[in-house]
Amino acid sequence: MRDQYGRKIDYMRISITDKCNLRCRYCMPEGVEIVPMSHLLTFEEMVQVCTAAAELGIRKIKVTGGEPLVRRGAPALIGMLRDIPGIDSVTLTTNGVLLKKYLPDLLANGLKSVNVSLDTMDRTLYRQITGQDAFPQVMESIEAAVDAGLQVKINTVLLKGVNEDGWEQMISYARSHPVDVRFIEIMPIGAGKTYSGVSNEELLRRIREKYPALKEDISIHGNGPACYYSIPGFAGGVGFISAMHGKFCNHCNRIRMSAQGEIKPCLCYGTSVDLRRALRKEFAAGQPSRLQQGTQPPAELKNLLAEAIYQKPQAHCFERADEITENKKMISIGG
Repeated sequence: MRDQYGRKIDYMRISITDKCNLRCRYCMPEGVEIVPMSHLLTFEEMVQVCTAAAELGIRKIKVTGGEPLVRRGAPALIGMLRDIPGIDSVTLTTNGVLLKKYLPDLLANGLKSVNVSLDTMDRTLYRQITGQDAFPQVMESIEAAVDAGLQVKINTVLLKGVNEDGWEQMISYARSHPVDVRFIEIMPIGAGKTYSGVSNEELLRRIREKYPALKEDISIHGNGPACYYSIPGFAGGVGFISAMHGKFCNHCNRIRMSAQGEIKPCLCYGTSVDLRRALRKEFAAGQPSRLQQGTQPPAELKNLLAEAIYQKPQAHCFERADEITENKKMISIGG
């Protein structure tokens, strides 16, 4: 399906929980309120939503959180989503702490690609950023995923005064490992408003100084707006997602759904469409519906999704802070 500006929307990111086993400063600092489990969509409800989305042209799904692997049964959901007619790929974003533990189940359910959020290669700094001493587990998970044949991407957010000088260590990992290390500019949402990020434009300049043979890689690496580069002699690549200094709204192909069933056409604005109410309107007191897999999605659900896609805003306004209307933290929206 195309939105009102003619963009083809074929990619959906779904958060399956707002819980996380880390406490990263810019995403989920201590004290964030966790919603009751009954407010989250059940896996069956998520399948209903994604089935309706597939009928509207969604072909790629990314499972996110919170940390998706803290929700019981997450690997099975990957398989349920892959079985939806019309869905071509289902991928996962994780902090990597539990990835090695659940890797056999994820592989059995058809996972082919995983993104791991990791902001530093320094164990001490990792503990300072995340609040947990889990760096060894994350690295073991990444290596296990690579060894299993998964496509692996590492997502890194550089913050001034925190980890801005760690980019060389991050890139060096791609020298001997077939992974893409991607630098994501922090957006002024939630706790992210209190931090200053490193411009990818400036970072690319620094990388070119160190690696003059760096060249653009136009091959397709995934579903999103990342720009990729290769360095001769490196097993992996370097990518940039530049929401702030490389605005890609003209090519945006995605919508997001929170764990509570709210469709977010754009991260910048507080506008959302409540699908949970449509899913549960026939059930007492808005309790989770007991839908069976394979049940046809309610017509109202599909109509709401279609309206959300069509009304997607033309562009974000992150460069104009006074026009941003989203007040929720990223953990509540979904990564």
